Amino acid sequence: MSDGLVQHPDGKSRCWWCGADPLYMAYHDTEWGVPERDGRALFEKLILDGFQAGLSWITILRKRDAFRRAFADFDPAEIARFTDAHVEALMLDAGIVRNRAKIEGTILSARAYLAMGGADAFSRFLWDFVGGAPLQTRRAKRGDIPPADEMSRAVSAALKKAGFKFCGPTIVYAFMQACGLVNDHLVGCHRQIVCEELA
Repeated sequence: MSDGLVQHPDGKSRCWWCGADPLYMAYHDTEWGVPERDGRALFEKLILDGFQAGLSWITILRKRDAFRRAFADFDPAEIARFTDAHVEALMLDAGIVRNRAKIEGTILSARAYLAMGGADAFSRFLWDFVGGAPLQTRRAKRGDIPPADEMSRAVSAALKKAGFKFCGPTIVYAFMQACGLVNDHLVGCHRQIVCEELA
């Protein structure tokens, strides 16, 4: 195996980061790197990546259903109407990450999303950065994957200018990987070719 690939008992090679946790492996095999074009789903993933900062992604995955309940299934129109009372209630919700700045940032990001024009506009905005098609990096080893790059810095700057919060270049790069704007499954991972074909 090359640096960054793990051979699992089912005979499949996977990127190192999903380990052996069944939930993490299922996420790796069914979601991560799959091109996502639905604007609402993209919004959800961007928000969750923002909450993940400073934590492990598996922590967020385990809390994802609770996040969906707490944030109206990530309906930006609903979230944009959240009041101070909603924020206080969310600060008492042990099912999510109780970070006031990130909760308030989610409300501001929902308003930015609506101001941008909603689902279709948000999707076009993001996919335009990669020319409408996923970037195929075909990286060979773990050390080849950067924490951020020129593209994620450009997307981050544009999101911040539009009013989105918690969308720094590192968060944005992880988001782009997760949503398949960038296919960063390592060569040899059983999902690399699958995601490339989905493009």
